[in-house]
Amino acid sequence: MSDTLPFHQKTIVVTGATKGIGLAIVEKYASSGANIAFCARSAAAVSALQSSLQQRYPQQQFLGLALDMGKRPEVAAFGEAIKQFCKAVDLLVNNAGVFEPGSIHTEAEGVLEKLTEVNVYSAYHLTRALLPAMMARKNGHIFNICSTASITAYTNGGSYCITKFALLGMTKVLREELKDHRIKVTAVLPGATYTDSWAASDLPESRFMQASDVADTIYAASVLSPSAVIEEILMRPLAGDIN
Repeated sequence: MSDTLPFHQKTIVVTGATKGIGLAIVEKYASSGANIAFCARSAAAVSALQSSLQQRYPQQQFLGLALDMGKRPEVAAFGEAIKQFCKAVDLLVNNAGVFEPGSIHTEAEGVLEKLTEVNVYSAYHLTRALLPAMMARKNGHIFNICSTASITAYTNGGSYCITKFALLGMTKVLREELKDHRIKVTAVLPGATYTDSWAASDLPESRFMQASDVADTIYAASVLSPSAVIEEILMRPLAGDIN
């Protein structure tokens, strides 16, 4: 049965994988037969997810590491661990990100640097680590989880908007660079999605998209024929963004 699943014997990598959109992506691809390397900052959450996945999908391989994608040496260590885990990555989802509200003129010193390290540099360095094997095979798909904040500046967005604009720019550059290498690149721009960060909101859950909506859409984009790529996925709650 497993060899009939679309991602049987394929390997995907997901950063920021133990909650929200990242977790939904892991669950979606695990159910499709994928071997998965993933990371998050919480050692307990990583261990619990790996145990759960291995129990439910004993014929697949899972590598979970607890690390901080905002620290370049730890990004490098994750890249090396992935290379030991598999010969090449079929699908990379750069999902790790952090949000801090604020305005450029009032936010604390160092916020821009912190958000840039997690939201931009982590994707840049991990992608660079994994690209050579993809390029050698002329195969692979990279999804960068951007945001509607990548295209719309909003009050109290501050450095978050800056970094998400930058991530979308990086994704566009990758798309152009990798065409001839037959590697697909997709920017995903989700609006308000119901995750832990919105749990304390007084808005009903129905006002938000579900993390599974984003995962299902990414999955649909990843199973197109080799001759097609969706360059950008823009998603918002039915009632519009939440400001």
